Amino acid sequence: MSAPPSFDVTDFPVPHGREEEWRFTPLERLRGLHDGTAVPNGDGLKVDVRAPEGVTVETVGRDDARIGRAGTPVDRIAAQAYSAFEKASVVTVPKDTVLTEPIRIAVHGRGGTAFAHQVIELGAFAEAVVVIDHTGDAVLAANVDYVLGDGAKLTVVSVQDWDDKAVHVAQHNTLIGRDASYKSVVLTFGGDVVRLHPRVAYAGPGGEAELFGLYFTDAGQHQEHRLLVTHNAPHCKSNVVYKGALQGENAHAVWIGDVLIEASAEGTDTYEMNRNLVLTDGARVDSVPNLEIETGEIIGAGHASATGRFDDEQLFYLMARGIPEHEARRLVVRGFFAELIQQIGVPDIEERLLARIEDELEASVA
Repeated sequence: MSAPPSFDVTDFPVPHGREEEWRFTPLERLRGLHDGTAVPNGDGLKVDVRAPEGVTVETVGRDDARIGRAGTPVDRIAAQAYSAFEKASVVTVPKDTVLTEPIRIAVHGRGGTAFAHQVIELGAFAEAVVVIDHTGDAVLAANVDYVLGDGAKLTVVSVQDWDDKAVHVAQHNTLIGRDASYKSVVLTFGGDVVRLHPRVAYAGPGGEAELFGLYFTDAGQHQEHRLLVTHNAPHCKSNVVYKGALQGENAHAVWIGDVLIEASAEGTDTYEMNRNLVLTDGARVDSVPNLEIETGEIIGAGHASATGRFDDEQLFYLMARGIPEHEARRLVVRGFFAELIQQIGVPDIEERLLARIEDELEASVA
């Protein structure tokens, strides 16, 4: 049984890999984040925040009341990150402010171990797009809080484009106000081990959440996305779509999608889907959708998960029309991801993502 949420790392036992929430994760590759042996060292992280006029960017201490409002750590690494960070970054979009340019947060690892905390808060009826871009080399444990005021609209694009040896473990907490809308697009490519835990809850009725994810898992990489949407208010919606492609020996992707509809959440409408495309032998996928319903007064609830090999019939169809095999494979993979790429809405990130997909596919035939 899992330990209850807590900000205190001592409330969580050191995981051994037999626990349900850790059984897919290669603990020996977490570089000590899970057992307390990882300590901040090296140059850590360089964090650069570029925000349009009217947005407040602050660096605050641990005692700031805005830290932790969106959610509490649910595992030992998230609690370790909370216990160990020194300063947090808080980005605030005032009420009624509608941004026409994205807020860009560049997180660059410089080879060390770091613990971090980021807060993004939107006032009532504010609208913003936030891009959080992770690059470089780091061993990073972090918590990220998104707090949406009533009627606010927030889109977050989180890019994991780490160097090959990086380790990134993070819990993303989102609290959605009355009639507010939240869209998350998670893009994961780089790193040795990436384990992300997006969590969503509602502060009032009428909230909407869309959680999209795209990952490309290469030889030796472990990429794990564990989601929880808690419907704890009436007449709210959620839609989850994650897609991944895998290639190479010991490529391992894990997707856990949990949706809880509490007894008070009448009128809920929710759906979650995970699709995986296995491009080569030697790759492994673990995909587990879970749905728990405590009230019968809902509009709809469902889930789906599918993992399939590359479709040779599609390949043959394209090649029979004169398209070379390499180009045909590229078209099939781009088609598989097309609906998610369209959700990004930030042109330079879309172009970079397509270039990364091309690079991955080129590497597979090199």
